[in-house]
Amino acid sequence: QVQLVESGGGLVQAGGSLRLSCAASGRTFSNYGMGWFRQAPGKERECVAAISWSGGMTSYADSVKCRFTISRDNAKNTVYLQMNSLKPEDTAVYYCAAASGRYHYVSPSLYTYWGQGTQVTVSS
Repeated sequence: QVQLVESGGGLVQAGGSLRLSCAASGRTFSNYGMGWFRQAPGKERECVAAISWSGGMTSYADSVKCRFTISRDNAKNTVYLQMNSLKPEDTAVYYCAAASGRYHYVSPSLYTYWGQGTQVTVSS
């Protein structure tokens, strides 16, 4: 069993920044890919960013490229999402997820464990 706990969400004005953290416990964190997903009301859950087991490979949704950065610290069992230049359309519940394999998958079906989510609200 894996536990994922997100933190760092909140309310921010457009153009501002937030840093999300996800602390993992329960298995060897460094063996698995991790992802950040988001879901806005009435919309499907989408992959915002994903990172491979070593941190050497990443992927991003087109809508967040050059604004968001995913990283991980395997010594701390933590994955981060730095979000800059936030826009109102970034408003959503953000979820951290642990994959069943080692790579930076974008499909939610390839993720086995999910956190409870943290709300990010960007005001205009």
